[in-house]
Amino acid sequence: MKISTSEFLNELRNRTAEHLQFAEMLSLKTEHDLNFRTSTESWSTLECLEHLNRYGDFYIPEISRTISSAGKPSQLYFKPGILGNYFAKSMLPKEKLNTMKTLKAMNPIHSNLDKSVVDTFIKQQKKMLELLEEAQFIDLEKTKTSISISKLIKLKLGDTFRFVIYHNARHVEQIKRILTD
Repeated sequence: MKISTSEFLNELRNRTAEHLQFAEMLSLKTEHDLNFRTSTESWSTLECLEHLNRYGDFYIPEISRTISSAGKPSQLYFKPGILGNYFAKSMLPKEKLNTMKTLKAMNPIHSNLDKSVVDTFIKQQKKMLELLEEAQFIDLEKTKTSISISKLIKLKLGDTFRFVIYHNARHVEQIKRILTD
């Protein structure tokens, strides 16, 4: 797959804008509704968002640092890497969402959470939109980021954006199911 860099970034901006809009709608709900869980071992809306915030706490500074130190001019096309493409695609929501184990540090189940979690997610989505704007001026293939599970593995910046934003999409879909139960 080879995609125009501008099309690629537009698609990611659109998804992120949708996540932001969805979170703004969530901020109107009561804490009681946001803490509702369908079973004792499932996540609530706030736990889903807290999980995403924890990843955002790693990836947003990592992406920001990488962009600020990148000296490479942008390219017309982006071609995903093999590993990055695999990680990103594994995050995309599917019809029947496959459950995945999360790292213990990223699992917020049974945490005492309030609506500030929604505010944090909103701030992170706004920052992600800023980073996507900045990214149009650098090479998304040659610029690399570390990943949360190992500093030794580096992904193309474009793949890191896809991974984070698709991961957000996955849990936004999970939240939609929680709210309709």
